[in-house]
Amino acid sequence: MDAEPGVGRGATIAAPDVPNQAAGERAVSVLWSFGKCLGALLPVYLAGYFGFSISIVLFGLMIYMGWKHSRVEKMMRLKSAVYLLENEKGFTTESLFRAKRDLPPWISFPDVEKVEWLNKIVQQAWPFIGQYMEKLLVETIAPAIRASSIHLQTLSFTKVNIGDKAVKVVGVKAHTELDRRQVILDLYLSYAGDVEVNVEIKKYFCKAGVKGVQLHGKLRVILEPLIGDIPLVGAITMFFICRPKLDIHWTGLTNLLDIPGLNAMSDTMIMDAIASYLVLPNRLTVPLVADLQVAQLRSPLPRGVVRIHLVEAEDLTAKDTVIKGLIDGKSDPYAVLRVGTQIFTSHHVDSNLNPQWREMYEVIVHEVPGQELEVEVFDKDPDQDDFLGRVKVDLDIVKKARVVDDWFNLKDVPSGSVHLRLEWLSLLSSGNRLSEVIQKNQNLTSKTTDPPSAAILAVYLDQAHDLPMRKGNKDPSPMVQVSIQDTTKESKTCYGTNSPVWGDAFTFFIQDPRKQEIDIQVKDDDRVLSLGSLTIPLTRFLSTPELTMDQWFQLENSGSASRIYVKIVLRILWLSDDATPTTPSPRPSASGSGKAQGGIMSELNPMGPGGLAKPQPTRPQHTTPDPEFATEGVLRIHLMEAQNLIAKDNFMGGMVKGKSDPYVKIRVAGITYRSHTIKENLNPIWNELYEVILTQLPGQEIQFELFDKDIDQDDFLGRFKLSLRDIISAQFIDTWYTLNDVKSGRVHLLLEWLPKSSELSRLDQILQYQTQQSFQNKVVPSTAVLFVYVERAHGLPLKKNGKEPKAGVDVILKSVSQRTKVCERSTSPRWDEAFHFLVRDPRDEVVTLKLSNNWGQALGSLTLPLREVLNVQGLVLDHWFNLEGALPESQILLKVMLKLLDTQLAVCRRDADGDIAGDHVIPRWVPSHLDIRQRNAFSIAGENANTAGQVKLTIGYSIEESRLFITVHSCRALASCSKDGADPYVTFILLPDKKSTTKRRTATKKRDLNPEFNERFDFDFTLEESIQRRLDLSVKNSVSFMSRERELIGKLQLDLDQIDLKAAVTQWYDLVADTN
Repeated sequence: MDAEPGVGRGATIAAPDVPNQAAGERAVSVLWSFGKCLGALLPVYLAGYFGFSISIVLFGLMIYMGWKHSRVEKMMRLKSAVYLLENEKGFTTESLFRAKRDLPPWISFPDVEKVEWLNKIVQQAWPFIGQYMEKLLVETIAPAIRASSIHLQTLSFTKVNIGDKAVKVVGVKAHTELDRRQVILDLYLSYAGDVEVNVEIKKYFCKAGVKGVQLHGKLRVILEPLIGDIPLVGAITMFFICRPKLDIHWTGLTNLLDIPGLNAMSDTMIMDAIASYLVLPNRLTVPLVADLQVAQLRSPLPRGVVRIHLVEAEDLTAKDTVIKGLIDGKSDPYAVLRVGTQIFTSHHVDSNLNPQWREMYEVIVHEVPGQELEVEVFDKDPDQDDFLGRVKVDLDIVKKARVVDDWFNLKDVPSGSVHLRLEWLSLLSSGNRLSEVIQKNQNLTSKTTDPPSAAILAVYLDQAHDLPMRKGNKDPSPMVQVSIQDTTKESKTCYGTNSPVWGDAFTFFIQDPRKQEIDIQVKDDDRVLSLGSLTIPLTRFLSTPELTMDQWFQLENSGSASRIYVKIVLRILWLSDDATPTTPSPRPSASGSGKAQGGIMSELNPMGPGGLAKPQPTRPQHTTPDPEFATEGVLRIHLMEAQNLIAKDNFMGGMVKGKSDPYVKIRVAGITYRSHTIKENLNPIWNELYEVILTQLPGQEIQFELFDKDIDQDDFLGRFKLSLRDIISAQFIDTWYTLNDVKSGRVHLLLEWLPKSSELSRLDQILQYQTQQSFQNKVVPSTAVLFVYVERAHGLPLKKNGKEPKAGVDVILKSVSQRTKVCERSTSPRWDEAFHFLVRDPRDEVVTLKLSNNWGQALGSLTLPLREVLNVQGLVLDHWFNLEGALPESQILLKVMLKLLDTQLAVCRRDADGDIAGDHVIPRWVPSHLDIRQRNAFSIAGENANTAGQVKLTIGYSIEESRLFITVHSCRALASCSKDGADPYVTFILLPDKKSTTKRRTATKKRDLNPEFNERFDFDFTLEESIQRRLDLSVKNSVSFMSRERELIGKLQLDLDQIDLKAAVTQWYDLVADTN
C-alpha cells in the first residue's frame, strides 16, 4: 500500500520500531553519563592506589581546569560570532536606532525622524509641567483616591517633584496611508527621570513614595478625526502598542503593602498593573471639540482576531541537570503567550525537551501594523522558573498571509524552536456564513477547554437615564455588569448620580450566537442593590443591518423612565478558504523526533473522535505564492549620447584646451553598469542598452555619473539622479538631462518602463523589432521576463548514508544561475522562494532546475523548455513536475510564469486588410537624427505659422495614488525675446479655478531657447474631476519690472478629457504665439 502524501516511505516502514529505538537511546545516554562520572573519578583513584603525591593530582586538575576554561571561552566567542552573523540585520538595525540619539538634529531618516526641536520645547517647559502635575495630583487625583476606599481616606501627597530630566522623544514615525481622516504618529519615548513623589496615609502611620522612574517604549498617538475647523483635529488618542519597559524605584513600599486592601499586591504586580494600564486595549482619549463620540475613539472595533495554535516545541535547553551539569537532565517546559495585555499560559510538560502542547488561544488585534505576538518558554521549577527562550511574530505578517504555519527559532538561548499555527480571522458584518463557521469549528479540537469562537461581540456602554434612587431618596452610584455565559465584565462606577455616563467598552468571544444571550445588570456600587437589568438574545442581531444595535433600551425591574444607551456590534469570525496552508515548513531538526520524514501534520489534533487517527491531508495541486510574486517590472535604459562635456585633459596648465575620454556609470537597485570609454570626445555617442528588473519600492532612484578616463585617477564630469516613480508614471521618456555639479554638459537618454503582457500575438511583433536593433555593447533587447516560484518538493531520495538530505535548488537560465536556501533534513523540503530572469527568445530558451544535497550529491533535475509555457493559456504553468535522475515518486511543485515585454517603439502600421507589413517596423535609432545642431535648426513653423515653439509634457492620472500629475519636461525652438535669447519658465493653471489654488510654475532657465525643466506637479483630484479640467499653460520670459522685452513667449490650452489620463502619454505640444 502506498504511503500517505507528505510521508516518506522509509518513515512508514520504520514506524513500529520507534519505541524500541527510543528505549535503546535512553539506555545509551545513561551509560554514557555513568562513564563520564567514572572517568572524572578515575585519576583520583589511581593517584591514591599508586601512592602519588596530592600535588600531582592538583597540578593535573589545574591544567585541566585551565584548558576547560579556555575552551569554554573560545566556544562562547564562536557562538557569539555565529549568532551575530545569523542576526546581523537585527543587530544592525538596533545599533542604528541607538545611534540616532547622538546624531545632529538636521540629519533625518526616511522611516523614523529625529525631533530635537520638540525635545528642546519639552525641556524648556518641564518646570511648568511639574507645577501642573503637582496641582493635578493634589487637587484631583488625591480626592479621587480618598473617595475610592475607606482605607485610603487619610491619603495625601506630601511631596511632588518631577525633577529636572524631561521625557525625550528619540524618534517619530508618521503613518498617513491608512486613513485620510486621521494621522498616526509613533513616538519612541525614553525617560529616565529623577521624579520624587511621597505619599502619607496618616490612619496607618505609613509613608511611601517613588524616587526615580524609567520608561522606554513606543507610544502611538492618533489625531482623528481631521475636521475643517479650528483646531483641525477632533481628538487625540494615546496608547502603547506593546508593553513598555517600566521600572519604578519605590521608597517605603514594604510599609505601604501592610495596609488592608493592598497587602495582596507586590512590587511586580504594581508595575504590571501600571504597564497594563498604558497598553492596548486601554487608550487615553482627549477630545478637543464638543459633540464628539469619545467612546468610539477610545474603543474602536478591532482589526481582527488571531487564532493561535501552540502545537509543540523541539530541542529545548535542559535546565534540570545533575551533579552541576555532568549528567544531562530534562526540563519541564511551559509557554507564556502575550499580545498586549492578553496573556495566556500553557500547561507544563514534565521532563521533556520536545513537548507537545496542542493548545489553542484566541486574541483580539487592535492595531496592525504594530502589535506583536510574544511567546516565552520557561522551565517549571519549585523556586524560580528558568528561561528557555522567546520569539516574537509581527501580526501584520499574519494579516497579509492569512495563515502562518511554521517553526520559529527561540532567541537568547543556544537551541530550541517552537511550532505555531497562526490564523487571521476577518470580521464579517453579515451572518450569511455563520452556519459554515460553526460547522468548521466543530471539526477543530485542541487540549484547551474553550471551543473555537464563531464571532465576537463588542459592547459600547454609553450612559443611563433616570435610574431609581436609593433608600432615603439618595442618588445611587451605579455600575454595570455585562455577562455572556460564564464571562462577566464590570464597568467603572459613577458616584452620586442617577444619570451616569460610563463610556466603557467590552469585547466577548461568542461560540454560537444562535444559543447565547447578553445579560446587562445595573447595580449600585455595593453590587447588591439592583437598579435595573436587560437581557437580549444574540439571535436578534442576526436580523439587524450590519449586525449592529445602537439605541436606547428600556431597563427591566427598574423605574418606568429608566433607560440605558448601548451600542452592540456582532462580527462573524471568518478564515478565508484559499488561505489555509497544506503543510507547515519542515522541522529545524529531525533528530530524535521519531516523526515521519515527509514533514509535520497540519492537523492540530491528529486523533479523531474515540482516538481514531485522522487521514493525512492531501498534497496541494497548486502553489500559494506571496501576493507580491511577479509584480516586478523591467526598466530599459538606452544611453544615447552626451554634449558639451568639460574638457579635463588640458595642456600647459590649461592654456591649451584638450578633450576628455568620457564614460558613464549607472547605479540602480544596488547594481552598477559602466559604458565603454570614448576617446577624446566632448560630444560622445554611446548607443548602449541596459535592462534591469526592479521592484516598485517608494524612493528608488537611478544615479548617472560621468567620468573622464585617466591613467591615474578618473576626473568627474557631472551627475544627475532620476526618480523611478516618475519613470513608471510616464512609462516612456526621451529627453536630455543637464549634468549637476559641473559648468556644462548634458546627456540624452531614452527610458522605458516596459508594460508586461500575456498576449502571445504580440510576440512576433516584439521579436521583429528586436532584430532591427543594434547597440554598441552588443546587448539584445529582452522579449520577456520569466518568473519562477519554487515552493516544495516531495519524495526526494535519501543520501548515500541513509540520512535525509539537506536539499537546495539551482535555477538556471542560460548563463544566469540563482539558488534557493538549503532546507533542513527532509525528503519533502519547502523553500517558498521566487526568482526572475530576462528572456531573449522564449521559443529557444530552456530553464533548468537542479536539486542537490547541500550543493553536493545530486537529488534530481528538471529541464523545462519555455516553448511549453507559450503553449498554455495565460503563459502560466502551476503544478507538480516529475524529477529526472531521482525516485519515481520524486516531484517538485513550481509556478512558472512568462510575461512579454511590450514596447512603444515596436509599433507597426497595418495595411488595408489589417495585416502587419513586414517592412513597417520603426527603424533602429540613428544618432545623427537626434543631433542637437540639427534639432536647433529644425523648423516647426511648417505646420503652423503662428507656432512659438513646443513644450514636452506628461499628463496622467495615478490610480494607486489617486492623484493627477503633470510633468513639464522641456521646451524647444522657443522664439527669442532679445538679442540674448530668453530666460524662459513655464506657468499653468487648471481651469475652472476661481481661487488659483492649482496655479504652478517651474524654475527659470537663463538664456536658453531649449530649456529642460523635468519638474512634476501633483494634484489631489479624482479621475472624474481631472477629466473636467482644462490646462491653461504659458511659457514666459522672466523680465524685470522696467524691461521692455516681451514677456509671453507662447500659450497652450488643452482639455484633459481629450487625453487618456490612465496611459500617461509623453508628448510634444505646439505653443501658440501671442497675436498682440
